[in-house]
Amino acid sequence: MKLLHDTNILIHIQDPKELPPNLQALLTIIREHGHQEFIHPASLKDIDNDNNAERKKITLSKLRGYPLLPSPPIPDDEFTSLVGIPVNSHDKNDNEILFSLKKNLVDFLITEDRGIVKKANLLNLDDRVFSIDSALNYFADLYRRFFPSHSLLRKCYAHEVDINQPFFDSLKSDYGDVDFKKWYEKCIKEGRECYTYEVDQEVKAFLMLKEENEVIKTHTHPIPATKRVKIATLKVDFRGSKIGELFLKMAFQYCINNQIFEIYLTHFETEDDTLTYLIENFGFEKVGELAKNNEPVYLKKFIPETTELQSLEIARKYYPCFKDSESVNKFVIPIRPEYHDILFPEYKRRQMKLTDYFEINIPGNAIKKAYLSSRFSSRLGLGDIILFYRSHDQRAITSLGIIDQEPTRTSNLDELKRIVGKRSVYSKEELKEWAEKSVFIIRFKHHLYLPNPLNLKYLIENGILKGVPQSITEINHERYLILKNGGKLDERFTIN
Repeated sequence: MKLLHDTNILIHIQDPKELPPNLQALLTIIREHGHQEFIHPASLKDIDNDNNAERKKITLSKLRGYPLLPSPPIPDDEFTSLVGIPVNSHDKNDNEILFSLKKNLVDFLITEDRGIVKKANLLNLDDRVFSIDSALNYFADLYRRFFPSHSLLRKCYAHEVDINQPFFDSLKSDYGDVDFKKWYEKCIKEGRECYTYEVDQEVKAFLMLKEENEVIKTHTHPIPATKRVKIATLKVDFRGSKIGELFLKMAFQYCINNQIFEIYLTHFETEDDTLTYLIENFGFEKVGELAKNNEPVYLKKFIPETTELQSLEIARKYYPCFKDSESVNKFVIPIRPEYHDILFPEYKRRQMKLTDYFEINIPGNAIKKAYLSSRFSSRLGLGDIILFYRSHDQRAITSLGIIDQEPTRTSNLDELKRIVGKRSVYSKEELKEWAEKSVFIIRFKHHLYLPNPLNLKYLIENGILKGVPQSITEINHERYLILKNGGKLDERFTIN
């Protein structure tokens, strides 16, 4: 963007006094993101009116470090009729500065001059004229990014990662040693950030994201430019940890946090390709191959283009979006705090434990999870919504999931282990106990946490529940809508 500093801002910057903190912060953001800063020749005229010759000489010499706005136009009669005929040289200079903004020589003007602001209102340019504080707010919001965090992962800059470790050998083999190192050097220069999982300072898993707004150049039908995130690198050398699913959760959360609704990656497929299988489970679809090297492109959207799909297909293709129309059954499921902590470790209102920082929580890493119950419900089915009620301590509905496999009842331990895999909170010994008394298995995808968890008092007062839920409890659509509203679920991710 092209930014024009008014005379009073320039004096602030060049004054030998300490810069105000808000101006310091603003200049840092402007320069960090490479915006062009200009001064208008009229500002030099303003400075030239200074009666203190020595100060004028020093200030003008400093301002020569800024590029001058080239050949700025002179205000025309139509402009003058709107803002008024200038009454003095300062007024004339202000008009020339504003006219350059009106003619789009620059994108924004930064000024503390109330007279200019008043004229900008007359010209309907007020949304492009910033004070120091309003400019700081605008640019801070523009570049503010909300990064998800996780106790097991290290968030760091690309330059902090040693790519000479064996972990990166397969990437060098796929892309060529020289090309990979050249690409990574570019990542370092751009100050890119990444996530790593490390054991004894050795990288075992690596995720790097990149925001883009450009055409994806595929062979036949290039994908139009829009704001999207690219998963630049996703690699896990730690089988059985579900860190791949954890990385997808982090990538999806980054997109949602920052109002980005498309994500993609490129990936050369291999025989028995686990990454392809993983991403297709969460809505990535092959949309072509890059024109430069034939690398397959996998794209995922978060907002459905049609509402005609079945509940289960919406939950897969547009995850974490889900269908919650009247035809979809909804159930409240109680879960004890210790199991809630394992199954939903990112829940922000729980007390962190020391083990969260070094023990891999496989069920917590996974998006696909399993819940076991001693009570059977024939009403539960594929695509149904399940809402988890954290009992005992917080006594609140906290999380929402979608059943993605037909619920099963079994008393066979081998079958139980096969269905549950590593997605359950229970140990082998506990699974054996469950099998002995016949267990009801609910496999589901965890979609999201309620932004506003609803406590028991609210649930009872609003007729959602009649009392403390002791087992799986179905609620009708009207009660769900009250819960949805009170829990502040994001309507963009619900299809009804």
